[in-house]
Amino acid sequence: MNIHLFCVMRVRDENKIEALLAEARKMVVEEGFDGLSMQKLAKAAGVSPATIYIYFKDRDDLLIQLYKRETDRFFEYIFRDFDPEMDFATGMTVQWKSRASYVIENLDNTHFMEHFKYSHLHQKAMALRDPKYAEGLKRFVRKAIDNKELVEMPFEVYWSVAFAPLYNLVHYHKAGRNMAGDPFVLTDEMLLQTLSLVLKALKP
Repeated sequence: MNIHLFCVMRVRDENKIEALLAEARKMVVEEGFDGLSMQKLAKAAGVSPATIYIYFKDRDDLLIQLYKRETDRFFEYIFRDFDPEMDFATGMTVQWKSRASYVIENLDNTHFMEHFKYSHLHQKAMALRDPKYAEGLKRFVRKAIDNKELVEMPFEVYWSVAFAPLYNLVHYHKAGRNMAGDPFVLTDEMLLQTLSLVLKALKP
């Protein structure tokens, strides 16, 4: 086969996969998992159902691959300016700002990830995640504990204190309303004020 022709075909295939995954994500965001079928996806993407099975074993495989793609993009984004060797306060500041920016700028992506997190496929997808991100975050936390910047505690407690306040603020921002129904816009000042309180709560 002509090498140039092979390269062109390969690019076209990758574009088709991207289009299928993007359409599948849109369906899940708009209609939930029950709204996604291979027949509907094929029609929306302008391909035959048989074409989908060239790239994915079945519906579950498609969803798992989509989740892996979205989580890889998320972690690549939040690790852009983050170094596990940072001191705890600096590292947390970078993480908070990056996580908030990503969610606000990629509403459909994060909406899909939230849907998927509570599905029966989540554990299978977790096994495919690149371990370097989890290892980097674990190293960051371990170093902070060793340096007396962070109280040692169960992971679930740490996550609830360290990041739940951030995602709660982002949730209000996405809704445009606070819990009382009043207009709400998340500002940098508000984000950093909340982070300051979180850091105090996590100190030994």
